[in-house]
Amino acid sequence: MSTYDYDLFVIGAGSGGVRASRMAARTGAKVAVAEARHLGGTCVNVGCVPKKLMSYGSHFHEDFSDAAGFGWSVGETNFDWATLIERKNTEIERLNGIYGKLLDGAGVELVLGRATLVDHHTVEVAGQQYTAKTILVAVGGAPWIPEFPGAEHVISSDQFFFLEEMPKRTLVVGGGYIAVELAGILNGFGSDVTLSYRGELFLRGFDLDVRKHLKTAMQQKGVELKFESNVAKVEPADGGGYSVTWSNGESTQFDQVLYATGRKPLIQDLGLENAGVERNESGAIRVDAFSKTTADSVYAIGDVTDRINLTPVALHEAMCLVQTLFHDNPSKPVHDNVASAVFSHPPIGTVGLSESDALDAGFTIDVYQSEFRPLKHTLSENVERTLMKLIVDKQSDRVLGVHMIGPEAGEISQGFAVAVKCGATKAQFDATIGVHPTSAEEFVTMREPRT
Repeated sequence: MSTYDYDLFVIGAGSGGVRASRMAARTGAKVAVAEARHLGGTCVNVGCVPKKLMSYGSHFHEDFSDAAGFGWSVGETNFDWATLIERKNTEIERLNGIYGKLLDGAGVELVLGRATLVDHHTVEVAGQQYTAKTILVAVGGAPWIPEFPGAEHVISSDQFFFLEEMPKRTLVVGGGYIAVELAGILNGFGSDVTLSYRGELFLRGFDLDVRKHLKTAMQQKGVELKFESNVAKVEPADGGGYSVTWSNGESTQFDQVLYATGRKPLIQDLGLENAGVERNESGAIRVDAFSKTTADSVYAIGDVTDRINLTPVALHEAMCLVQTLFHDNPSKPVHDNVASAVFSHPPIGTVGLSESDALDAGFTIDVYQSEFRPLKHTLSENVERTLMKLIVDKQSDRVLGVHMIGPEAGEISQGFAVAVKCGATKAQFDATIGVHPTSAEEFVTMREPRT
């Protein structure tokens, strides 16, 4: 008989924490999960789900415009921000309820409140202590805003999803995927958007041709891009809104200033030091290949470890952990060839190595690249173009990377991610008959490498 209250105590009921809790409980283990906020974590509440819903909504203005080329007379259209936010909130509440039912159905005890580590076998929630054979930390991350004069006047992505009114003039600061996504969403709804980034070009780490293509597309859609720019100060402006002073001394007025400058593991006041859990150089929880921390009985998965901060990765890490702890099957999460999508306007889908990463890794490569106007746009006046790119190892003929920017890029890249994961060769791509007429078929019909 166990001397602990639980076999597994999970801190955080986000995607990874809920998956680990449910799967562990199915083995007969006694499991509890603590959550101080909403069930589902960042993804469900202030991340991928509401962001994708709002991205869908912001595309309709282009659809209405494109429809004229196909003979439709749409007439006058109006957009109501309050309706969107209300409907979005209703859907998120529904998902919160589903997560609760999943935990209950699996026999997982839900403990409401912020959990802290007392030692490597004990956690405390709302003044009550619980012991566990194993503790899992899956608290995720939170937006990070740098310190500067007027930082108290800006909002993060968390606040964006609950704005009561859509800002007419918006400054988005940042160069990652959240920044370009929110800039595209706001632009699609009709906000006058400026995107500011301190670097030369946004989306560092993505393929350079894809980044350049998105830059052109966003500019064509009316987003003002300010690269190699820095905000020096933000202060309330006369008549409402905010005055932004740039590092060159110039100033611009906006109704809202949104910072998407990165996320940090949500570990403050977690009591990691009480359990001997160390952090790495970036401040994230240090884990080994099996997601074990520097404390033998404490594990960590998801964004709090800052490995690959994606919901499906957290789910994968959770499943591997359950295999390791409860199925006597030590399983290491695999973090190579993880497909991802950026729901920018237009969206990006990618898996594998970029061109520069392949060269840096020592590969001799062929690059196959195609840019074209999607069939849907041929009858409309939409100038948006699609870019597709393959990175191929000359020696083995293996496809090292698949990159796309254009309509349905995320959906298309999922299927090709399977091929890359399986080590498919360019010859096998070429031998695959395409689905016509689709954009996806371009990946199996590109015959000549780029010179």
